[in-house]
Amino acid sequence: MIDTLLNHRSIRKYKAVIVEPSKLEIILEAATRASNTGNMQAYSIVVTRDAGIRKKLWEAHFKQDMVLEAPVHLTFCADFNRFSKWCEQRKADPGYNNYLSFLTGAIDALLAAQNAALAAESLGLGICYLGTATWMAARMIEILDLPKLVVPVTAMVIGYPDETPLLTDRLPVIGVVHQEKYQDYLPIDIDRIHAEKESLESTIELLKVNGKETLAQIFTDNRYKKSDNRFFSRAFMDILDKQGFMCNDD
Repeated sequence: MIDTLLNHRSIRKYKAVIVEPSKLEIILEAATRASNTGNMQAYSIVVTRDAGIRKKLWEAHFKQDMVLEAPVHLTFCADFNRFSKWCEQRKADPGYNNYLSFLTGAIDALLAAQNAALAAESLGLGICYLGTATWMAARMIEILDLPKLVVPVTAMVIGYPDETPLLTDRLPVIGVVHQEKYQDYLPIDIDRIHAEKESLESTIELLKVNGKETLAQIFTDNRYKKSDNRFFSRAFMDILDKQGFMCNDD
């Protein structure tokens, strides 16, 4: 398991080989064994293998080809629809149409997703997370027929790798781990933590291609722009409202 954890790679090219049902069953079972809030398991996993539906998902995911190549697409959703219906059918009054409940379901869904990822990789499969599940949540809801109190929080493709990419760089452990209490970062700490990442040949080439002075500008100006963050933040809050997670009734 430690070897699996330390050798994680995001796979974006897949062989045209199906994932055996027995392996998929293990992956899904592992996902459902993840830690969760109050043992409510306030999440659902939508398994998509149908080529026609995956094509719609491919379009929603900004046409990333791995969505078409990988034979399995998993969508992990915060889900208080099922739990609320159970409560109502058992003479209990559910009160989960609020933001905190969405956050609870989102945390549960992400824990399940990481269990699925580790299980898949331990079985020799490749995975890649798709953050576009939240950016394009409205379209995902349409494609997958998600009812009220169900919202996608992440997605993942699974299949047999057709590439062996290098390990992606990571910040040193000291850059993200705090002992006993949070120790805020001084300028010298920021420089030290990011020194290796900023000196990589791939970073230097990236700056040259994009005409930028620093790697930080790649993130703020190209990848995750303020305007995009604001737009999709507003859009996602609207989705939470439409899906019933922002009710203000007393």
